[in-house]
Amino acid sequence: MRLRDRRSFAKPEVMIIPMIDIMFFLLVFFMISTLYMVNLKTVDVNMPKAASAQTQMNVTYLVTLKKDGTLYLEDKPIEEKALIQQAKQESRANSHFAVVVRADEGIDYGRVVDLLDHFRSAGISRFGLAADAGGE
Repeated sequence: MRLRDRRSFAKPEVMIIPMIDIMFFLLVFFMISTLYMVNLKTVDVNMPKAASAQTQMNVTYLVTLKKDGTLYLEDKPIEEKALIQQAKQESRANSHFAVVVRADEGIDYGRVVDLLDHFRSAGISRFGLAADAGGE
């Protein structure tokens, strides 16, 4: 039995480049996967299509107006007076308060304008209309 000299062993090398590659891959994987995890609480509605529609993620209130005239705040039904009152209170507390209205494409245009007018008379000046992207 022959013993080896301690000095003859090569020092273990830590290969850092493959570890950096793996960490970068994991980072990109989790970043991309979280983009698809955004859970919007909404009601299905047939929105009109617009070529220049943009995604806004900093919306305080997401209001859905269905074809039959029912209103939803996120995914919960709400009466118009209660919605306006809640929005008025929230706009006082938050200077960046914004409302986005998702209206069905078959709804009467006057109904949408009437809702926006109620928001405006409550002192809410930041609101928008939602549309599906990709229209012509």
